[in-house]
Amino acid sequence: MIRIVRQFTLVNCDSIQLLSTKLQNCAGLCVLNYSSQPVIGVYPKWQLVALAATNTLLRTRLGLQQQCITLTENFFDALKQQSSMHAESQPHDQTVSALSTQTIRTGDKVFNGGLMGFIGYDLAASQMIALQQVESPTALMGEYDIFFKQEVSQLGDTYWQLYGPDLPELHEIYVYLRELTSDCAASRNTIKPITLKLEQAFQPVWQFAQYQQAFDKIQHYLKQGDCYQVNLTQPFEARMTGSLIATIDPLMRLTKANYGGFMKYGEFELLSCSPELFIEFNVSGELVTKPIKGTRPRHPDAEIDAALKQQLIDSEKDRSENLMIVDLLRNDLGVYAQTGSVSVPALFKVESFAQVHHLVSEIRATLKPDASPLDVLFSALPGGSITGAPKIRAMQIIDELEAQSRGAYCGSMGFLNYDGTGCFNILIRSLQKRGNTLTAWAGGGITIASNCEDEYQECLDKIGAILNCVNDLGADCHAQDN
Repeated sequence: MIRIVRQFTLVNCDSIQLLSTKLQNCAGLCVLNYSSQPVIGVYPKWQLVALAATNTLLRTRLGLQQQCITLTENFFDALKQQSSMHAESQPHDQTVSALSTQTIRTGDKVFNGGLMGFIGYDLAASQMIALQQVESPTALMGEYDIFFKQEVSQLGDTYWQLYGPDLPELHEIYVYLRELTSDCAASRNTIKPITLKLEQAFQPVWQFAQYQQAFDKIQHYLKQGDCYQVNLTQPFEARMTGSLIATIDPLMRLTKANYGGFMKYGEFELLSCSPELFIEFNVSGELVTKPIKGTRPRHPDAEIDAALKQQLIDSEKDRSENLMIVDLLRNDLGVYAQTGSVSVPALFKVESFAQVHHLVSEIRATLKPDASPLDVLFSALPGGSITGAPKIRAMQIIDELEAQSRGAYCGSMGFLNYDGTGCFNILIRSLQKRGNTLTAWAGGGITIASNCEDEYQECLDKIGAILNCVNDLGADCHAQDN
């Protein structure tokens, strides 16, 4: 078994954005900031790229370069075949790497070496229904055995530690990474920052009248009995130059996102500020999902804020929406769960985030001995909280009414360790850059009891602070250049 060990340390550097800036041109750059424990992966052993719904590229590591071939398999089959974690090729109890025991332990709820990446909504949905549009890339997933991990010393100092296999063929990569990051401990002023310039600030793609038209159509379908909930989303677009790396630190501070991340592939960039857990895989084989359904805005006045929170707690409509998705996810987890193991330990719990209060429930289950985490992930995607129920009919209605492909949005980003532990989010509160077009989305579940104006406002409550932050960053850079 290959040992993943310490290679070198970067002291006096606590910025995710700064280190990502230095690593921006490294193959396979992937940043995850889950539960405030940042990890940055580079130079994956291999990486799969899903282009549209059917074409899959395999990029394999050759020193500082990558070799690329086109596969005949679809992304999901290729990932199962490539991954050393898949249960059919290597059972979980045989895939635990001999990791450095001082700071990396198997069973941790952090990345310790394994898979990192995202699977977009377009790819996941296209496995169940025919989509009118599919944006590429629809997924990026690779095996990362070289990664920087942010750690804290006994004195409370934050530093970055590089981990990787102690193999002669990787020596060139380690030397390059040491040279590349050698000035990270220096003053930030000595390192040229990445900029983001907005040529056009964020604007809604839909006007309210268009949103209302889609809302009314959903109400028609609900009354006909096609569905009992449909998650309707709307896009917001800006025109930009530069990189979303420039937004990492400001947006992580603003949102305090539990499941943040960043990936890039060519001119495509994806940044996540998600508060929502899709599936957590624990070392005991336990599965955890925490769907969000129900939202109220935060308010600076403590008394008003408490009243908004209580309003959410008391809302029969929001509790009903939440329960619909809980039932859907119980069934999704049950496909690969041990009989009788599915439970709901928390129902309708309010969790408060930087900009909103959310109504959150929790479902747990135990994985069958003959199933793998990838089986569960593939089967459950796309997540029920961002489709509606029943899932297939809801996705068909979404495809009919949403004029623009979701791309990665509403998919899932995360990691799966060599020991079978892992964590994947729901890709909400996310930004996608394709060429010079920057897109964000917001949405919510529509039921028979929904009010159009309230649902439209909820979209703005969810995404407004992120749009304003990026607008301000882009305007500041533009003003400095002028």
